[in-house]
Amino acid sequence: MKILIIFIMFFLIGAFFIISENNLALNKTGNVDKTIGLYYLWISHLFDNTLAITGNVVRMSWLPEKNETG
Repeated sequence: MKILIIFIMFFLIGAFFIISENNLALNKTGNVDKTIGLYYLWISHLFDNTLAITGNVVRMSWLPEKNETG
């Protein structure tokens, strides 16, 4: 349950940052549509970056190199 609350807070804070960075007043219909578009774009970038980080972690060499002299 705590993890769900953390995810919800994360996405709400992200939405608030998008609204504040773009000076969007949500009482206008055009701004609501723009906010939804920017939020979707942010989620898309978040997903793409997570995939890139995960791919880099998987490709890293995590084991020590074999020492042939030992």
